[in-house]
Amino acid sequence: VGDSSVLTCPLKGNVTMLTWRTRPKAGGPCCLVYRADTNMTNRTNCSDNINLTFRAGLAPALEIQQVGVAQEGNYSCEMVSTEGNFHATYHLTVLVPPRPSLYCDEQGSPVCEAAAGKPPAQLLWLPESSSSAEEKGHDNGTVTVLSRFTASNTSVTNMSNVTTCTVSHPAGSWSRSIA
Repeated sequence: VGDSSVLTCPLKGNVTMLTWRTRPKAGGPCCLVYRADTNMTNRTNCSDNINLTFRAGLAPALEIQQVGVAQEGNYSCEMVSTEGNFHATYHLTVLVPPRPSLYCDEQGSPVCEAAAGKPPAQLLWLPESSSSAEEKGHDNGTVTVLSRFTASNTSVTNMSNVTTCTVSHPAGSWSRSIA
C-alpha cells in the first residue's frame, strides 16, 4: 500500500490500439483505451492515480500510483498491433504492513499486537508461549492480531527477564522485546 504498481501489456509489433480494463474489489470498473492513429487516450471511470505509460523500447504499461486497498482486483489488457492481438491478465493483491507494538496489560503480562495488516500477521513469542492469537477484522479489509504472553512449562523453566515477540508478514518482519 502506498507504493506504485506497474502492470505491462505484451509488446509485439507496433501498437494500433491498447485497452486496459480494471475491476477493483471496491468501486466501479475503469477502462483506458489508447489509439495510435490519433495518439489519444480515452478514460472511463478511472481515478487520477491510474495512467498509461509508454517508454521507448519497453512494453506499454498501466501505472497505479500510491496503490490503496481499493485498487485490489483484476486488471486485463488487450493490445492490437501489426503482429496480432495480445492479452495479459493480472490479479493485484495489496499488502498492508501491520503496525507492531509490544506492551504490558493491567496484570503485567506482555501483549503483542500487529495492528491493521493485510493479510493478518503471524505472531511468535520467545521464550515460547502457550497463548493463542486473537484476530479482529476491520471494514477496510485489514486485520489486527493480538496475543497475550502465557508462559508454558518450557518457558517457565528457561525463564529470562526479557520476552520477545516476532511479527511475521509478507511485507516484512519485526521483533520487539520487553523486560
